[in-house]
This record gives sequence, structure tokens and C-alpha cells, in this order.
Amino acid sequence: MIQFQCDYNEGAHPAIMQRLIESNMEQTVGYGEDHYCAEARQAIIDAIKCPEASVHFLVGGTQANTTVIASLLRPYQGVICADTGHINVHETGAIEHTGHKVLALPNRYGLISAQQIEQTILDHINEDGPEHMVQPGMVYLSFPTEIGTIYTKQQLADIYATCQRHHIPLFIDGARLGYGLASPACDITIADLPHLCDVFYIGGTKVGALFGEAVVFTNSHYDVRNFRYHIKQQGGMLAKGRLLGLQFLTLFSNNLYFEISQHAVAQAMRIREAFAKRGIEFLVDSPTNQQFPILTDKQIEVLSRQFLFSIWTRIDTHRTAVRFCTSWGTCVEAVDQLVAAIENL
Repeated sequence: MIQFQCDYNEGAHPAIMQRLIESNMEQTVGYGEDHYCAEARQAIIDAIKCPEASVHFLVGGTQANTTVIASLLRPYQGVICADTGHINVHETGAIEHTGHKVLALPNRYGLISAQQIEQTILDHINEDGPEHMVQPGMVYLSFPTEIGTIYTKQQLADIYATCQRHHIPLFIDGARLGYGLASPACDITIADLPHLCDVFYIGGTKVGALFGEAVVFTNSHYDVRNFRYHIKQQGGMLAKGRLLGLQFLTLFSNNLYFEISQHAVAQAMRIREAFAKRGIEFLVDSPTNQQFPILTDKQIEVLSRQFLFSIWTRIDTHRTAVRFCTSWGTCVEAVDQLVAAIENL
């Protein structure tokens, strides 16, 4: 059985495994204060061209989201996001568990707009007694979104301008950041991000690492001096922190992070083209590593004999949108077999 149901089925890129083996018996201090973490932070700062940035390594995506959000919000504030946003639908109420409400807005192809955000903030301000309602205190976006779509540079600039006008931070979840940046439809680079948000994270778990995310604060207005306290309290701090630093140092050496991301997107485009040639429609026009063809029950049954993929949402009485997901480790030969099977549907 060939698996296409998610982008974290594989372990880690061989270059990371080799570095972990080579350094296994080396003794370093813990909790991210080792030289590997220091070198990785500098490599990321160099890549984003933002010398004033503050970089922190956390063990996973949920920990990154909850820690950043809880650290930036006041007790009476909530976070704006798309109703399809990861923090709203796929983190078991983790944000609410920290005492903060998720203020979900209707999405359009996974995206929310500056106009929606502006209106949400103004609606609160103009409430009769706004102190009785949760105050919008920050904005959360995913890049790419949960359905593989991406914001344009102008859309991000407009959203960021709205946030700045109302003095609230913009946080970008980059669990699949590499796949978004590698998309042929993407018009931003990683060096643009410091100018488009206040904090973002670079996903490692889904893009070549065994585990781990790198949270990057780019706006010195927000107090990051005490962020390590939040990391520890939220369970995001790894005692053997050098394992995180070493992984990100490897990913940001020799352009590895970007090359493996490009591989995943290239394989996803092959899958997309194969479905399109068969006249199969898509739930959404995704230019990244997640593809959402709409298949009949019979087509799902046939493909399920050979491949694992995710059932996404029912479309009508006989058709369902499914998800095929590629990763940094997706084999060309596996995609060859899938393309052949699609051609024979």
C-alpha cells in the first residue's frame, strides 16, 4: 500500500539522520542553549535577512500555535482566524484550553481578507458595551492554508496593514511553509515574511525534520524576553534541545529546506495533472503539495486498493472530495504508479 494521506509519514531527511548519528555522543547543554541551536538561529536569521529577529525552537505545531497565541494575548482577548484554520478545527480546543477564544471567520478557498478582519474589529469597537465581548487581539493565518491555497503578497500586506492600524499582531502558521514558498503560484520569498507579519514559524515536522518548528519573532515591539517561560509552561521546550537545533541547521544548509519542498510540490503537480487529464474536478485550486480531487465512490474504491489517501468531504450522493498529499520524501516511483492508476480509472 502506497501512502498519500499526509506529509509526515516519513521519518527525516537522510542528511538529518546522518548529522544526528554523527553527533549522538557529543555532550551539549540542554534546553536549546547549545551551539547547534545558536548556529541554526543564525542560519534562519540569515535566510530571512532580519538581524533583529528572535528565533525559538519548539517540539511541534500545536505547541508552537498555543505558545505564541497565549503569550501575545491578554486574558480577555481572542484570536481571529478562518473557520477552516488549524487552530479552530484540528487542535482539540488547545487555544481555548489556554483561556482564549478562537474568533472564526467564513473562509473563501481557505483564505480570509483584510476587509473581514477590519469589519470584525470595528464590530467589536462599536458594540454597545464592548467589554462584555471577547476582544479581537491578534490574527492567525496559515501559509499554505489547510486546503493548500496561499495568500498573495498583496493580500498579506493588506492584512498586515490592518493589524498594524489596530495595533494587534499578525501570526503566520508555517507548518507547511516550505511547500507554500515552493509553489509556482507563490509571489513571496522567506525574506519577505519579516515585512508581512510580526511572528511566524517555519515547519520542520512536515518538511524534512523528525519533529520540531522554529518560531520567529520579527517585530521587536512584542516582548520576547520572557517567551522561553511560555515555551516551558506550554510543554514546548525540549530538554535535549540540540536535536531541534541540529535539524534546522541541516535544513538551512545548502538550500536543503527549499529543494525538498520543491520536490514535494513538483510531485503534487504531477498528480494534479493526471486527475485533470481524466476530466476530474477539484474541490479547490491548490498550487501546493495537497490536492483535492472529487471522485466517485467507484473511483475511490478502485484507488483505495493500492493507495492510502484522506477522505475530505462529501460533495453529493455519489461523489466525495479526497486529499492526496505529497511530502519531501515522496518517491517519484510511487507517483508514477498513482498516475498510471489514475489514467486507468
